[in-house]
Amino acid sequence: MKKFTKPSFKQVFPWVLTIGGIIGLLSAGILTVEKINLAANPDYVPSCSLSPVVACSPVIGSDQASAFGFPNPFIGIAGFAMVWAVGMMLFAGATKLKKWFWWCFQAGSLFGMLFIAWLINAALYDIGKLCIYCMIVWAITIPIFWTTLAYNVQEKNIAIKGRAGTFLANNAGKLIAITYLILILLIFFRFQDYWYSLI
Repeated sequence: MKKFTKPSFKQVFPWVLTIGGIIGLLSAGILTVEKINLAANPDYVPSCSLSPVVACSPVIGSDQASAFGFPNPFIGIAGFAMVWAVGMMLFAGATKLKKWFWWCFQAGSLFGMLFIAWLINAALYDIGKLCIYCMIVWAITIPIFWTTLAYNVQEKNIAIKGRAGTFLANNAGKLIAITYLILILLIFFRFQDYWYSLI
């Protein structure tokens, strides 16, 4: 009987990018369609408007939803398509890409992480509503960022020495879990009165 061996980080990383890119691209595409429908008909009720808290219309119609003068999902479509492409490149054996490529990819994932942090703050404390498809984008961006950072530190594309470098290279899973926990707690405490009302 063949003994099961735990897949290495380098084997898992392309899956994170590929699956994350596909899910993110689909979510951004759906948000784009919902944005178009809402622009065409102000009375349109998006498919992700489910409750007083989980309501997409206020989020999609907010100023923050067009942070750069055009709908944010356009950024997601372009960004997640690139993530998907990089995942497929790694599956195809592209393991010797130049450092500048990974610097650019890391910069893109950092931008994505900072951008969703701003959007999370806006959704929770300015708009006061949650959008399911937006939350899917948040949930996908987090592992993409942390696994990309771990990969770049492991491959010495980014030089972070000492304990910090060792920790970042070997604890992507823990960092993802911690980030998810923080996000869940923020959402829980922001809308705790509503959650308690459901009990």
